[in-house]
Amino acid sequence: MPAPDRPRRAGRPVRRAFVVAVALAAVWAGIAYLLAPAIWKRIDGGAATAARVALSVTAQGIPGDPINLAMLGGRASLFCAMAKAGWRPADPVTLRSSLRIVSSVLLHRAYAHAPVSPLFWSGKRQDFAFEKGVGGSAKLRHHVRFWETTRAGAAAFVGSATFDRAVGVSHYTGQVTHHIGADVDSERDALAVDLAKAGVGAKIGAVVGLGPTDARNGGGDPYSTDGAIDVIRLDCAPPGAALAAPAPAPTKAGAPTTRLRDWLAGAR
Repeated sequence: MPAPDRPRRAGRPVRRAFVVAVALAAVWAGIAYLLAPAIWKRIDGGAATAARVALSVTAQGIPGDPINLAMLGGRASLFCAMAKAGWRPADPVTLRSSLRIVSSVLLHRAYAHAPVSPLFWSGKRQDFAFEKGVGGSAKLRHHVRFWETTRAGAAAFVGSATFDRAVGVSHYTGQVTHHIGADVDSERDALAVDLAKAGVGAKIGAVVGLGPTDARNGGGDPYSTDGAIDVIRLDCAPPGAALAAPAPAPTKAGAPTTRLRDWLAGAR
């Protein structure tokens, strides 16, 4: 009675291949999302990078993207200005939004509000993120994260603008992530131009961030920056809403000399 066994034997290689694939995926997930992050936390713990006020960090304390923007104004002004400049708010990271961004990248479908992975500044994850798509999927996009703060008691934000050039895996942990372009200064400048063209924000100076730096971000992507942080005064409010009270006078003229921490405290 050999004939009835043949279909079963023919299916065994497929089942074995499936089991091996699932096992390999589980091993990768364990290394990328559990083991590697735990190792990074033990090596650094965020102690060395958290103290650098002009640099964001990942949840594992790995140096992230540089801070390269500062906005003067409140939440209403920020959302109003970004909308009029053509930037859209990113959805929060949920199971649904994560599946949707995967679909967008793999099937080349538009997702104008694709989520942005969390980065941390001054001990907290970004409060808001905005993006401007390039092409038909979430694979390529301009995006910026903002952390709410104050300058001498007045409403303000610090931000990090970068360009997502590809989707891949982190060079440090193996987690799935976007890879950023190296020229982060051009992203900072482009956002300032968008706000100025829309008439909702004007660059009024700059402060010292990292200073001239060649480094790698939390995904291991190289970037280069002059280390300056553009200061932009927002001038936008939804109908019926009043603009936030202006923050203290911005910065000194000429090349920036005031560091971000001092500037947030009110120094010029």
